[in-house]
Amino acid sequence: MKMEHVRSDVTVVGGGLAGVCAAVAAARLGKKVALIQNRPVLGGNSSSEVRVWVCGATAHGTNRYARETGIMGELFVENQYRNPDGNPYLWDLVILETVLAEPNITLYLNTDVHEVEAGGEEDARQIQAVTGWMMGSERRIRFESPVFLDCTGDGLIGFLAGAKFRIGREARHEYNEEWAPETADDITLGSTLLFYTKDAGYPVRFVPPSFAKDISQTNIPMKRIIRSGDSGCHYWWIEWGGELDIVHDNERIRDELWAVIYGIWDYIKNSGQFDAENMTLEWVGSQPGKREYRRFTGEYTLTQNDIISQKLFEDRVAFGGWSIDLHPPQGMYAAASGSKHMHADGNYHIPLRSLYSVNVSNLLFAGRNISATHVAFGTTRVMATCAIMGEAAGTAAALCVEKGLTPAELSREHTPTLQQMLLKQDASVLGLVNCDDDDLARQAKVSASSFLSGISIGTGEERYPLEHDIAMLLPADPGISGTIEWLLDAAQDTMLKVELWSTGRPENYVPAMLEYETEVSVGTGDKQWVSVSLDWIPAEAQNAFVIVRRNPAIQLYLTGQPLSGLLALERGAAPGVSKDLEDHDSSQPVVEWSTKRLVRKVFCLRTSFPTSAYRPEHVIDGYRRPYGGPHLWLSESLEQDTEPWLALEWTEKRQIREIQLIFNDDVNEDLINLHHHRTPFEVIPELVRSYRLEGLDDTGTWVTVLSEQNNRKRKRVHLLESPLETRAVRVVVTATNGSPYAEIIEVRAYA
Repeated sequence: MKMEHVRSDVTVVGGGLAGVCAAVAAARLGKKVALIQNRPVLGGNSSSEVRVWVCGATAHGTNRYARETGIMGELFVENQYRNPDGNPYLWDLVILETVLAEPNITLYLNTDVHEVEAGGEEDARQIQAVTGWMMGSERRIRFESPVFLDCTGDGLIGFLAGAKFRIGREARHEYNEEWAPETADDITLGSTLLFYTKDAGYPVRFVPPSFAKDISQTNIPMKRIIRSGDSGCHYWWIEWGGELDIVHDNERIRDELWAVIYGIWDYIKNSGQFDAENMTLEWVGSQPGKREYRRFTGEYTLTQNDIISQKLFEDRVAFGGWSIDLHPPQGMYAAASGSKHMHADGNYHIPLRSLYSVNVSNLLFAGRNISATHVAFGTTRVMATCAIMGEAAGTAAALCVEKGLTPAELSREHTPTLQQMLLKQDASVLGLVNCDDDDLARQAKVSASSFLSGISIGTGEERYPLEHDIAMLLPADPGISGTIEWLLDAAQDTMLKVELWSTGRPENYVPAMLEYETEVSVGTGDKQWVSVSLDWIPAEAQNAFVIVRRNPAIQLYLTGQPLSGLLALERGAAPGVSKDLEDHDSSQPVVEWSTKRLVRKVFCLRTSFPTSAYRPEHVIDGYRRPYGGPHLWLSESLEQDTEPWLALEWTEKRQIREIQLIFNDDVNEDLINLHHHRTPFEVIPELVRSYRLEGLDDTGTWVTVLSEQNNRKRKRVHLLESPLETRAVRVVVTATNGSPYAEIIEVRAYA
């Protein structure tokens, strides 16, 4: 046996997505990081060992413009390119390579930390070191650092250090939460095992093991969805253990889940009710995917009311958007629906104070163990949200080391500094603007070869019967004052009713307040443009939610060419799953108004009024994602502006050493790591594919500084070999990955 000692700036225990993003964030800020994982692969519940979908704020397309950016966003986009079919092993590689690319990270796989050295009084604890055993290598390793992150999910490190925590459900009176029980208890969400199937191409028999459960004697066939072609996370509802101790009863829970999986497969193969003769089992999990255990106590406990009200915390460092998603304690045996959901009207915010311990001074945490009530945890627990909290906590840890502060001191004294660092990293945080004094782009005059100044979505061939209310979200910048023409067919003379609503909050994409309404007559005829006059000039630029009310006599037209900043929605579309499996309140606005059947489609329309939503100045307006508007530069069509450019110009020469570019990767597109759905492209079409950077020399000539081909990334940082002394720089776009426009969200320049 070998005894080893490791000294790092930051120690991260737990190699799920929260731990991975925390480690990468700290390492990119120059800190030496020890990343410790007790399994042979990274990714936690998303890894090939467990195979859970990486869900997040998009909520499978329920929320708009909600996909995560930052490190989690990089993983999504890279996986989309390398692994469009959702191979679990390739997802493992995407995560592993992201970690191995960071020279400041030392990775310790198969290392189980089970000893913590900590001291101090109950309300002022501090961790000195943690010790782990590397399985298969007979190495006992002691890890020291000034800051520790517990990203274990179960919260073992904090527990051993004496951190305050909670298990189970709070009583309703504690936080005045509607969904909390009257009396507190120890009930948690259960664990799940998954299985994969495949068509072998020839008959395959299945002889069930003796321990397989006869599911016909349970509620399962009556209350859950069983289909022969489904596998993996379609069976997320194979869940049990919520009434037990999820950790200490882990083996018992796994055995029960195995018994049910083999019982379900026996039912599919041998009951005669399914077309499954050629189907066979390809993989069955052996590591239960845990949902819930300890939740640490931070300086702030996130609650149901914070989620639903979308409380705008001053110390917000991340966001979420998954519904509050709670499951019955009996799991798969429950007579109730497999899950019940409560949705906010849009994305909600997560404060820094929920990511560090109230009583262990050098402990941060991220993932499902953050400081939240059981009800609020019902949304924060999904992995993409855990991951962006990891990036925030890892960034905070690096800043703590750099400044010699505890997380609590950092929170009180340097939250704006942390937020600006997160913004610069392109992390997932909403409503913050760039205030970086070192960013020279903020002092520049911005110009472009062109910009899209009017909205015109031409002819489309897909007819859409107006059997539901529909809506178009479009930027009101500076307003909607003039006419919108709709392309439609009318089977008879009729009336078209149109309403204009504001969305209430810049992070929301639902109708909140009626601002204007009108009705126009429509004559019988096909493919006619019908003009509707609207008049709304808001106090500040924001989105407009324009509703066309249901009319069975009318068919609108759809086109498959999207335009950034516009969304098509329909009201009251049929739910995709049974209420026995997922109980969503269809009256909640983000459920009531859906984009799921209209992804990357828009209704054909044209406006008479100009828009400023795509002006080049938006690349320095401080926003890196949609927030009350698209916040990007869009050129005219590439057919008209064949080599569009965007320029920054200063009144005197500047020395430029670094240029950062944020391209549009359409954060409305719902990406996922495994097999929930296959996106029909491997690179986001809106991303710029080829471009060059140019500087203006003393003769007034543009000189190429560098050229890039085959780009597929959202964020590009160009560190020039030597400083460029110039009065102006520009980005020239020579190709996109499919968009008919050049699209840039932000440009930064540093000396």
